[in-house]
Amino acid sequence: MAGEFADLVCEFLAPMGDVRARRMFGGWGVYLDGVMFALISDDTLYFRTDERTLPAYEAEGLPQFAPFPDKPMRMPYYRAPDSTLDDGEEMLAWARPAFEAALRARATAKPKRKKKAPSPA
Repeated sequence: MAGEFADLVCEFLAPMGDVRARRMFGGWGVYLDGVMFALISDDTLYFRTDERTLPAYEAEGLPQFAPFPDKPMRMPYYRAPDSTLDDGEEMLAWARPAFEAALRARATAKPKRKKKAPSPA
């Protein structure tokens, strides 16, 4: 069972399909069809972005997710507008492009290397 906030997000996003939140690194990953397109950290929702979707977040002045505020590492997730938490249709309007961005990222990701079997000694 996800946290209350994660449950609420999944409920709002249910029209997209079987949206699930999975615990990860002290927060939650939000998945649809096995693809993570959002994350929740400290009861704050962040959506996946790419070059196509980023301008909308920048136009709203929304911050990028920083897992470690004291370090320069950033991830391609931006905070959802506060208004999405009051309006399920608005949340869906931001979530659908985030899912599409996650699918594009997945399609262009380099294939994972297979681990070599240990050589016999």
